[in-house]
Amino acid sequence: MRIGLAQINTTVGDLAGNRRLILDAYAELVRRGAELVVFPELATCGYPPRDLLFKRHFVPDVEASMKEIALAVGEVPALVGTVEENPSGTGRSFFNSAALCLRGKVQGVAHKCLLPTYDVFDEDRYFEPAAQPTVIVHSGVRIGVTICEDIWTHPMISTRRLYNGLDPVRQLAAQKCDLMVNLSASPWDHGKSGVRQTLVTDAARALGCPVVYVNAVGGNDELIFDGRSLVSDAAGRVITGMAAFAEDLSVVETGPGQAQPALSPTFEQPDMADILSALTLGLRDYAHKVGFRTALVALSGGIDSAVVGAIAAAAFGPENVIGVSLPSEISSQHSRDDAVLLAGNLGIRLETIGISEVVSACEAALGPQFAGRARDVTEENIQARVRGVIMMALSNKFGSLLLTTGNKSEMAVGYCTLYGDMCGGLAVISDVFKTQVYALANWINADARRGGRTPPIPQSSIDKLPSAELRPNQTDQDSLPPYDVLDAVLKGYVEEGLSRRDLAAQGFSEAIVGDVVRKVDLNEYKRKQAAPGLKITPLAFGVGRRIPIVQKYVS
Repeated sequence: MRIGLAQINTTVGDLAGNRRLILDAYAELVRRGAELVVFPELATCGYPPRDLLFKRHFVPDVEASMKEIALAVGEVPALVGTVEENPSGTGRSFFNSAALCLRGKVQGVAHKCLLPTYDVFDEDRYFEPAAQPTVIVHSGVRIGVTICEDIWTHPMISTRRLYNGLDPVRQLAAQKCDLMVNLSASPWDHGKSGVRQTLVTDAARALGCPVVYVNAVGGNDELIFDGRSLVSDAAGRVITGMAAFAEDLSVVETGPGQAQPALSPTFEQPDMADILSALTLGLRDYAHKVGFRTALVALSGGIDSAVVGAIAAAAFGPENVIGVSLPSEISSQHSRDDAVLLAGNLGIRLETIGISEVVSACEAALGPQFAGRARDVTEENIQARVRGVIMMALSNKFGSLLLTTGNKSEMAVGYCTLYGDMCGGLAVISDVFKTQVYALANWINADARRGGRTPPIPQSSIDKLPSAELRPNQTDQDSLPPYDVLDAVLKGYVEEGLSRRDLAAQGFSEAIVGDVVRKVDLNEYKRKQAAPGLKITPLAFGVGRRIPIVQKYVS
């Protein structure tokens, strides 16, 4: 059978726009000779719809859109991810479904069996699970239909224990399928692509038939979907691997005589290329899907704002990005020069707005109240907050998306100023550790050299000691451990759930571990007020991490 894979970029709630994408992709794949066209999970409404599902007219509107899609489907069937109301009156109100469309009608519906409730997922809040996967028959071919999580029961996946032994792949194996399809909306994080490939190829071997995996692509809120749809033959050999972080259409022959593997150049690429592609796509989609066409970045001359500036230029186009230098009396000349050099290399507009007079005016206004008290972090934060006021004013006046530049290391320990440098609409690198920021900067420059272009990020921004420059001769390591140590402790504590005792047993200084853990716990309130960030790790600060602000547990 010739299977059309429609790896499309849908937007949550854009029913008309998603319908156009679905019908355009269907028409093109039929033109290319597809005998069955498969779309991602919840393609009709976008993933994840979350509490839009509870709006009174949302699901009926999705079902109406699904009928319009079916009307346009002819003799070539399409499997489309959608929402269906549960008419039984028991259990959850909806099903996460795959609708089989043929000859102008929805001819049948398959329901998702396994509903994830970990990390960013909360599907049990909305959907009723099916007891077993559905097998449909078309042109004599028995096709097992699974939806995303239904194949995530491999022994290598710890979350399999959530499902009380239910295994849709094993259930299909007993039904002797000729083909299995999986409609997915699987968010990307660093290192996940190889896991998915193993799930698909092992499922193919277990079933003894080809497996077609169609994944969503694009950014919706903090989630980034990388696509990388793939097809495995019955022996577990990948015969098709589609583009990463881009829409793609492909027709694959799953029968005997399959040609040599056809892999997109980006199906497998270096880690830093993946991270950069993910952040660029996530930023572009976040901005464009909510209506922003221009971006603002405060350029300090440091490594974080340089990387964010480079990503913004790639996502928006350099002509649509404005860098703003906001020097104070404390700002070094080399930082000012690096901001100018970066903007020139990127081809973005640079504005310079001095803040010394505004800072002095704030301090003078507060002078009577602060009389007799020594200068401390309060005065340092006035500088950061003045910058926040100015950047937000520019964002309001010109309708530009203000991008914050804080990284995950800083966000974790609260090395950032609430209502200051945390002001903005999107935190582009808030899930990128500081050591990864340096790796990204070096990758961006090396990639430019490979393409015969000028490396955009000044080497001095990479080489100099990192500093917030809120007091004379300040460096980050005045307050924090070296970043390689800090990031290792944070990865263990935040992402892996290790305790102080666990980390000390790994050889980290007890004093450093205690200080880092204390700062992480104390600054939960800041992160709750931060701009949404793009998720690139298995556990980001955001909807997947639900730590109370008021709590006194010490691990």
